Amino acid sequence: MKTPVMKVPNKELIPSRAAKRAHFDAASIYPILDEAFYCTVSYVFENRPFSIPTAFVRYEDRIYIHGSVGSHFIREIEKGIPVCISITLMDALVIAKSAFSHNVNYRSVVIFAQAIKIESEEDKTAAFEWLTNKTVPDSWDYLRPVTKSEIRKTTVLAFELDQASAKIRTGMPNDEAEDKELPIWSGIIPLETRRLTALPDESSIHMELPAHLMDKTIDR
Repeated sequence: MKTPVMKVPNKELIPSRAAKRAHFDAASIYPILDEAFYCTVSYVFENRPFSIPTAFVRYEDRIYIHGSVGSHFIREIEKGIPVCISITLMDALVIAKSAFSHNVNYRSVVIFAQAIKIESEEDKTAAFEWLTNKTVPDSWDYLRPVTKSEIRKTTVLAFELDQASAKIRTGMPNDEAEDKELPIWSGIIPLETRRLTALPDESSIHMELPAHLMDKTIDR
């Protein structure tokens, strides 16, 4: 398994502010990719910028996305044009004594890459399984198997992580020295994304919740 390191750390690829928060190692990048459900893929088509949010999964040193074979977005980026992929997790609002010093605690990843089209049915099916089990752990074997027609109608694209970087902010506010003694509350407001109890649709209302959902939900 490769460790993501920018092969060409050009100036424009390195953060211009708070560069000390930047990280280029797998230990920093992979956990962010594994926790996040969505990324935003940005590209240029006919001199116009586009940014498309989409689900993704990391497997080893690549991330994978999928879409309809008829999708304009997918058809354009599968040509191998340069894309920028961004992912952000928000961990806390950072409340300072001055509005100017407010901040957020976050973990983000930016990836510069070109799409690699996955052609074989076996490899495409594997990518579907990785993404399904990331979204709902241990659910792939429980569900109705995907069909050959569904696989044919779906494009799977992979992106290497050798041009990936993370940027991470943690901790309390950085108030100006002259503000620290002001009688104004400062600190952080934690943010959390979590799974709540699953709710059945009409066809499932009389069915017991499957074990793989029971184990992965939290009561409201």
